[in-house]
Amino acid sequence: MSAFGIFSTPGTAPRVGWREGDEVVDLSALGEPYARGSLNALMALGREAWDRAIAAARTHDGPRVPVGEIMSHLPFEVADYVDFYSSLEHATNMGRLFRPGGEPLVPSWRWLPIGYHGRAGTVVVSGTPVRRPHGERVAPGASAPPVFGPSQKLDFELELGFVLGVPSEAGEPVPVDRFADHVFGVVLVNDWSARDIQAWETVPLGPFLGKSFQTSVAAWVTPLAVLEEARVEGPPQEPPPLPHLAGGRDWALDVDLEIELNGSVVSRGNARGLYWTMPQQLAHATSNGAPVRTGDLMASGTISGAERGSEGSLIELTRDGAEPVALTDGTTRAFLEDGDRVVLRGRAGAVELGDVGGTVVPA
Repeated sequence: MSAFGIFSTPGTAPRVGWREGDEVVDLSALGEPYARGSLNALMALGREAWDRAIAAARTHDGPRVPVGEIMSHLPFEVADYVDFYSSLEHATNMGRLFRPGGEPLVPSWRWLPIGYHGRAGTVVVSGTPVRRPHGERVAPGASAPPVFGPSQKLDFELELGFVLGVPSEAGEPVPVDRFADHVFGVVLVNDWSARDIQAWETVPLGPFLGKSFQTSVAAWVTPLAVLEEARVEGPPQEPPPLPHLAGGRDWALDVDLEIELNGSVVSRGNARGLYWTMPQQLAHATSNGAPVRTGDLMASGTISGAERGSEGSLIELTRDGAEPVALTDGTTRAFLEDGDRVVLRGRAGAVELGDVGGTVVPA
């Protein structure tokens, strides 16, 4: 692992660290912006400063602390949070589950990266427990009336997110070829979802309370520069996107992904198959003139593959609970139960991304 994060040790203030393997290099002696409790000041400096920061981190002779002796903190102050829907396989699976017998994809899906705005205040660092949310839901097959209570279909979502460093001006879109000028790095994301709440509320405006209760991110942000060798060409797009979204196809990332549930690996996939790449996601999000700010988090949406066992959520793995997954402890899961622990992992060749873990606690 080669990544920046925020850490502390007993009796000390949070500060910037550089993680290499199982050790964290304390960078606070380098002065501003490394003595702060978030990466935002560093992220705002731009590409040349980021390259210098990586070089300094790799050669700094500051104190090294074993990972097991530190406390990790949310690595950046989240300004805004956007979640996309960029996996063709995931969108198709969900369309078939939610609209059986109909066209899985909505007409706009192949023309633009569909997304929704989440709640920045509910983004938390890996390891934070996830409390089962309350919400309105209806019985299977029913349309009304709803009941209010704890979600019965709590789910995980395996996603890859990118973090904005350099802001943009209002009214000035960020084209696909300027992506790397603005984006500091990537993190794994678990956008926890309450499927029963989501299904009841989604039409016509999309996800709201079924997803806004918590989103978990890795404690370590992997800089884009570290992932240069993982860049590959994205899958073909048909029809070709409009000119403002054309390009950015060489920014698919060859990242092997894995989901572990209570110690059992239930899914393996790869991020390289995402239909919409990160530069296209950023270009679309700013195409109407909306500015981005330092600390904005934009996530890919659930990453699923075409093969069984590569789906990035339980609702897909279990066909909405009809085919529960078997765990190595002899139990099965249709959806998450209280006490379940989920860990998301990613690796790009020799570069390991920071994992994302969380344990479900009762409503």
